[in-house]
Amino acid sequence: MSLVVTTMVVAACAGGAGSQQSGQQSTAIETPAAGTPTSPPQPPVMQTAPNPAFDTWLDNFRPRARAEGISETTLNAAFDQAGFLPDVVQRDRNQAEFTLTLEGYLGSAASDSRVENGRAMLARYRPVLDSIEARYGVPPHVVVAVWGMESNYGSNLGTVPVISALATLAYDGRRGAFFEQQLIAALRILQNGDTTPDRMTGSWAGAMGHTQFIPTTYEAYAVDFTGDGRRDIWSAADPTDALASAAAYLSRSGWTSGEPWGLEVQLPAGFNHNLTGRDTTRSAGQWASMGVRDMNGNPPPGYGSASILTLAGSNGPAFMVFDNFGAFLRYNNSEFYAVGVGHLSDRLNGGPPIQAAFPPDEYGMMRGDRRDLQRLLTEAGFDTQGVDGAIGPNSEAAIRAYQRSQGLPVTGEPSLELLDRLR
Repeated sequence: MSLVVTTMVVAACAGGAGSQQSGQQSTAIETPAAGTPTSPPQPPVMQTAPNPAFDTWLDNFRPRARAEGISETTLNAAFDQAGFLPDVVQRDRNQAEFTLTLEGYLGSAASDSRVENGRAMLARYRPVLDSIEARYGVPPHVVVAVWGMESNYGSNLGTVPVISALATLAYDGRRGAFFEQQLIAALRILQNGDTTPDRMTGSWAGAMGHTQFIPTTYEAYAVDFTGDGRRDIWSAADPTDALASAAAYLSRSGWTSGEPWGLEVQLPAGFNHNLTGRDTTRSAGQWASMGVRDMNGNPPPGYGSASILTLAGSNGPAFMVFDNFGAFLRYNNSEFYAVGVGHLSDRLNGGPPIQAAFPPDEYGMMRGDRRDLQRLLTEAGFDTQGVDGAIGPNSEAAIRAYQRSQGLPVTGEPSLELLDRLR
């Protein structure tokens, strides 16, 4: 049985500290769009709605903001067009949950289209990425991988007015103190002149720009790499500041230049799986003495203490992770995410797909089976919106539609029987 992660479908990857503070986790598995970062259409902006109780809360909030050094001019400018967003409350209270295996997660995180688009971005921004590496020590393929995971290379920047979203969440009160802290930070960003209220857009939970930083993360780590006096992580035309900010975040989170995040390894027969997990560390030499090898059959490289992760279970791929893995976890405290961004960075740098086989999923299906199912459903007129072997909401909807058309029990679940029927 494959290990799975339960994931909230949220519009935000709160960006490092935010992803830990808010308790949210980005799936980061949207299908990347082709072309430039500005090519895909953005979703419609949420609409404000009258809410007298919200207006009263805002009146009471203003003195607290002034006590934090926010000027009346900034408050007026920020709240001139702001208002209560009922859709934000609905999304916060009704976040859908679904489970992903590591295979499904990596299949989307490092999909063929995401790798292709990422390599194009590497070539397009190579000079600035080289300059960023010279300053922060984070290589271009790693910076671009973070960019790809966070906003699909700028195609999913978010269109929700951040001030309205954060004020709505602070008023709603479920995590009021946290979101009021983010709202104050967002107001400081405006007061400092880094952007304007109309340009400060992002996700419904307040994550902003190419790097999906929440406001407090922005204050701590965003940088003005272009030297124009603004830390502009929102610009669709020029992602330079955003890319440099991601590198600065990783650098300050402990990234060591010249060292990898980790690598896929082979475990020997009879390996003691009680030794897996980040709590157990050994040197590469010690792991090698137990029979651990890289995928070419060589002893793994030595980069200090290392752990072995088997996130798909003992019969799935294994990864040896080094200290730089921890820098990814600071960005998003999920081992799936850290392996995903690390693997994507390897693919962008010319590395191969995962080489070990994944175990069958809970339905007894291998990835090839799931890809065949998606292909056959699409050919039958039930479009799964892609053939990647990851059964998500689109594939489940296609399965339900097919089952309904055939008079079968409507479950939305894949199965080998369903695959045989389509064949």
